[in-house]
Amino acid sequence: MSITEDVLKNHLVSGELMLGSEVGIKIDQTLTQDATGTTCYLEFESLGLGGVKTELSVSYVDHNTIQVGPENADDHKYLQTMASKYGIYYSRAGNGICHQVHLERFAIPGKTLLGSDSHTSTCGGIGMLAIGTGGLDVAVAMGGGPFYLSYPKIVNVILSGKFENWASPKDAALKILEIFGTKGNVGTILEYGGEGVKTLDVPSRATMTNMGAETGVTTSIFPSDEVTKKFLRAQGREESWRELKGEEDGDERVEIDLGRIEPMAACPHSPGNVKTVEEIEGIKVDQVCIGSCTNSSYADLMKVARILKGRSIDPEMSLVIAPGSRQVLQMLAENGALADLIGAGAKIQEPACGFCIGNSQSPKEDAVSLRTNNRNFEGRSGTKSAKVYLVSPETAAAAAITGEITDPRNLEMEYPNVEIPPRFYVDDSMIIPPSRDPETEIFRGKNIKNLPKGESLPSAMVGNVAIKVGDEITTDHIIPAGQLLRYRSNVGKYSKYVFAPIDETFPERCMENRKRGMNSVIIGGQSYGQGSSREHAALCPMYLGVKCVIAKSIERIHRTNLINFGILPLLFENWTDYDRMEQGDDIEIPGLGEELRGGRILVRDLTKNLDFEVKCEMSERQRNILLAGGLLLYLGATI
Repeated sequence: MSITEDVLKNHLVSGELMLGSEVGIKIDQTLTQDATGTTCYLEFESLGLGGVKTELSVSYVDHNTIQVGPENADDHKYLQTMASKYGIYYSRAGNGICHQVHLERFAIPGKTLLGSDSHTSTCGGIGMLAIGTGGLDVAVAMGGGPFYLSYPKIVNVILSGKFENWASPKDAALKILEIFGTKGNVGTILEYGGEGVKTLDVPSRATMTNMGAETGVTTSIFPSDEVTKKFLRAQGREESWRELKGEEDGDERVEIDLGRIEPMAACPHSPGNVKTVEEIEGIKVDQVCIGSCTNSSYADLMKVARILKGRSIDPEMSLVIAPGSRQVLQMLAENGALADLIGAGAKIQEPACGFCIGNSQSPKEDAVSLRTNNRNFEGRSGTKSAKVYLVSPETAAAAAITGEITDPRNLEMEYPNVEIPPRFYVDDSMIIPPSRDPETEIFRGKNIKNLPKGESLPSAMVGNVAIKVGDEITTDHIIPAGQLLRYRSNVGKYSKYVFAPIDETFPERCMENRKRGMNSVIIGGQSYGQGSSREHAALCPMYLGVKCVIAKSIERIHRTNLINFGILPLLFENWTDYDRMEQGDDIEIPGLGEELRGGRILVRDLTKNLDFEVKCEMSERQRNILLAGGLLLYLGATI
């Protein structure tokens, strides 16, 4: 039995362990962050389930920490009072990024973790089955409900050898992206094995499982072994360790020799646009940002500090460094590495997501920015014209010194090996345990609005194509983050920005369709909805009257979010039908009753006078959710 099969079998609530079938699993732990958390907890309140039923649930504040205006601070107070009342741990702003802190303080091998952030898979580096999803699924799990997923295809990624100097786990993660790409991996779990695993410490493994989210897989997982035990011992949590190993006989097998990995880079504007650093050397760099949940561990930043020690960054360079947690920042301060970073000319940011989500440190117009985070979608940095490259901390530090993209192997210095310390700095004073006080008064700022209610799916639908988009449309395209994050608790306000990076007039067309008594329809290409787990990419379109998305393919988390908010996800049976449809076409779907259960649905383009079939592949449970108008309405009808 594989590691994945072992964990799924021990947590199975419903369904059969058979490829492609829907299974429900028990969730041991949940996490939320503040950008998705307010909506998640509003949903949890609406379920009326009382306290949290999981073994552990944590509410992190790590996204909207800039607090320009009162909206973010109001949201944080709401989250803190919710945590106190319902039995949730609360990690305060400044304590660190959810994935880094959870890995350090809460992650347990063999347990299940569900998080309202797509990079929840980070904790797969410690042997958790850690899955990112929308906030509504997390709310249900906190109330004791199962999480449903398609039983996955397991791909064994067999590692051999060990890294040569100046190659790193980030480079291996980019190699994985080069192999798998960013689309076509729905319903897959990457399970790491082989002798090369023993050469990777837990933070290194976490970097690789974190970046696995960019391939579109359900999650990634490593064994739990003596290396895992050593990490947990250093965190003072050795009692949480259990061995976790499995047979390496999955559905597919990929072999990677770590000794042949070289410095890599994801070029603009996709994590899957991978080249070697050697191929792109010499490009002038304006900004370097080191940190995020991918590469902000103690070992990552110690390597950067040793590379920069006694040196100065290029005079035209802006260098930003954000530690992943308060633990990392404290240790850098105590051993002098922080002084080395400051002395080289780095700007030190608080332990938070910051530049990764574009709410701070946006580069200048047309800048080249090297970053150690996990996504380089166009405009995500906050500057649409910027060209963002994803690289390792070593490559980023080399560019900070030279002012251009530089293969770190060409630096005339000894490689800075860094070992996991025997004991990490541990201070959990900024994690507030829940009081479970039912008398706690929930604070609600003016920006927190009630959730909009969905409508049941009609037996027949008439709609208008409000927008047609191409391939690899991300949730950043659908509903941007950055400065707009402060509106996530106010769906009506936030909905004004749906598809703003592509077409600012989209919300107006949706409103016109409503006046005509018509639903709005979105036409998409391949890999529609890739990227973030943000359920607002479904919730805000639902608010505008979108009732159907027809695409060539839809990514896992976004597809689930569409169903959860009553939006029908359909797939073109014949991709040439995508080419024939245009924005502004009126369409009709005459049958959405029994036809919805048949797997194939007829669509009529009334404007073009053509009929075509689309696929509607989903479980009976998902069909019932759609017919009810969304998960909240479905649960309200069945509780």
